[in-house]
Amino acid sequence: MQYIVLTPYLLSVLFIFAYSVSQAGLVKSYWQARKRESALPLPARLPLVTVQLPVYNERYVIERLIDAVAQFDYPKERLEIQILDDSTDDTVDIISRKIIHYQSLGYNIAHIRRATRTGYKAGALAHGLTLAKGEFVAIFDADFVPTPDFLKKSIPYFGDAAVGVVQSRWGHLNENFSLITRLQAFGLDAHFTVEQTGRNAGGHFINFNGTAGVWRVATIAAAGGWSADTLTEDLDLSYRAQQQGWRFVYLEGLISPAELPVTMPAVKSQQYRWTKGAAECARKNLPAVWRNGQLSWATKLYATFHLLNSSIFVATLLTALLSVPVLLLGLGWQWLAFFQLSLVSMGVFYWAAFRRNGGNLGQFLLRFPAFLVIMLGLSLHNAVAVLEGYAGKKTPFIRTPKFNVTQRGDRWQANTYLARQIPPMTWLELGLVLYFVAGIALGLYTEQYSALAFHALLVVGYGFVAYYSVRHSRVKS
Repeated sequence: MQYIVLTPYLLSVLFIFAYSVSQAGLVKSYWQARKRESALPLPARLPLVTVQLPVYNERYVIERLIDAVAQFDYPKERLEIQILDDSTDDTVDIISRKIIHYQSLGYNIAHIRRATRTGYKAGALAHGLTLAKGEFVAIFDADFVPTPDFLKKSIPYFGDAAVGVVQSRWGHLNENFSLITRLQAFGLDAHFTVEQTGRNAGGHFINFNGTAGVWRVATIAAAGGWSADTLTEDLDLSYRAQQQGWRFVYLEGLISPAELPVTMPAVKSQQYRWTKGAAECARKNLPAVWRNGQLSWATKLYATFHLLNSSIFVATLLTALLSVPVLLLGLGWQWLAFFQLSLVSMGVFYWAAFRRNGGNLGQFLLRFPAFLVIMLGLSLHNAVAVLEGYAGKKTPFIRTPKFNVTQRGDRWQANTYLARQIPPMTWLELGLVLYFVAGIALGLYTEQYSALAFHALLVVGYGFVAYYSVRHSRVKS
């Protein structure tokens, strides 16, 4: 019985520790390579660029996106705009009116509709490419508002024929809307500051983030094109392209603002797609990475932790669930030191990003624990998604609802895309609150106090996620 409990517990704790060490290694690469990006000169002859806007039922934000793209400081005659519209609501009519307006102003802009939504976003992008004339293709999701200088700052990097992708950094239109948006921004900033820059500077694989980037069309074709067999078609194609030797460029200084989800169900929808898709991509691409004799051991290791990053939620959930039996059996708490060291490593990782983005130590000491609490609270939801990905269970691509909420006071409650039913998993999250309350009681009763803080964080995390899952699902329009 002891080994049945202790073995998976220790493996989970050690995986979390190894992952945290890899993230801390990226901090070193980030600080060694960090420098101001100097703008490259534009080529004498500007290439034709196709801008693809994949859309599905985006009535609240689609006009904002089209207007932003139309403001690109790039010659109209060298710009082709494709609105890849799979919508089934009045988004279609909104786009049609915008198309007429911008065509009258001389823009080469097309409203592209498909008979069926085959392949979801990947299918839409692939279909658009069959009609595209550009040598390069810039892609933006509906919640983004790219800046006018986006193309002029990104296109010059393709002067190197080996460059296949230029990825910009995501900004946040509504970071200060609520605690939920601030914590999302905290996590995303670490990815887009330390992680992407560190990997890129070290010559390791990074990923196109699905939006706010530019592809060389020849790169997409050479890598086998867009595929809908994972929920993160962007990560999948990124790995296939880089394994063929294409180089990716990450521009930390080029910021593309986007809207963060403002409700817990919307956050969960996005997290589900990201974490399950990452697991699907690991299953699909990790064996090929390790078979690739052209890659260094360092690149293979970083790619492994990159592709397995969503597995951290499985390890976290197992560590949490088994911590109570471990406590009951009086086993293995000396191994908790590895978990504590993991927190220190992750703290270094997130502090480097937070400081780079103007935060101070006092703010960090409040924000980092709050972020950890929410990630703990999402561990059940995300772990289920990851296990489905590894098991090969296929599910449709579910878009994250957009709200056009950018500042405090903006209302989202009347949004027609809201899911107004409480997700069934919420009841399991509430059950875990009670489970870890029992863990706290057990620790006090047996005078084993080393897990009290951990169990308290789990109670708060699952309670927070469950509370807002219910609250945001029961709103009245």
